[in-house]
Amino acid sequence: MHNNSLPTRRRTIKRAALALTAVSLSAALAACGEGSGGGNDAKTTAATSGKSESTGKKVLWLGDSIAGAEAPALGAALKASGVEFKNATSSGGGNVVAGEHPVTKMGAKDTWQQLGKNLAEFKPDVVAYQITTYDWGTRQQQLAAYRKLAATVQKAGGELVIVSAPPFKLDDFYKQYASAIRSAPETARQAVQDGKAQFLDASELWGADASASKAQRSKDGIHSCQQGSAAFAKWFTGKLGEQLGFTPAAPEVWANGSWVGDERFSKLGCA
Repeated sequence: MHNNSLPTRRRTIKRAALALTAVSLSAALAACGEGSGGGNDAKTTAATSGKSESTGKKVLWLGDSIAGAEAPALGAALKASGVEFKNATSSGGGNVVAGEHPVTKMGAKDTWQQLGKNLAEFKPDVVAYQITTYDWGTRQQQLAAYRKLAATVQKAGGELVIVSAPPFKLDDFYKQYASAIRSAPETARQAVQDGKAQFLDASELWGADASASKAQRSKDGIHSCQQGSAAFAKWFTGKLGEQLGFTPAAPEVWANGSWVGDERFSKLGCA
């Protein structure tokens, strides 16, 4: 009797917590102003019920575990907007810059292999790459990698969008790579100046201070919980809507979805 009742109570508590999270997400996103919208009124106003008809557009999402934590909300927002979404992020990797470190070399090798497969099979209209915490290397190595990424996507018939990572805590693991982490967004901006790709500065949403409430980091100071991921999805989907010509679905359509219960968030200690 007691053995069965405990799991039942836990499930009830979990459902209640998820419901509370969904309510707070809707309230928080409804309160978002133009600063997190990413588009004009015509582009960012969508139907508030039902699923949008397919736009025929596809978005491939690349990055590390930070991008992975954003993927559930981003996927929900894009799918509700009629855009097909594929999450190709990788925990502990996902980078395109190889650098001189074994971790970055292995991560980049896998990223490039998977990218070739996804370009051929998924055929995305947009490849969106969030700069990873593993883009370690010299400025020259970063520049070469980002230019190669832009050229590879363009050759496959798609468009590349590079978005900067949110501010995150430079713990003992990351401190030794702080210089490369700081230079990556600057170099990415330089790499797209020839018009083959687009760079988006996510500090518009997150700010630049990982410890500030605006950054919406989880307990680890690196990843985002449901509310932060939803805020990013709203902002980034607005930007993609401008680029691809679709109307993003209103947050109330997708923010209360099953994605809020993704296991990534429980592992991060999110409510």
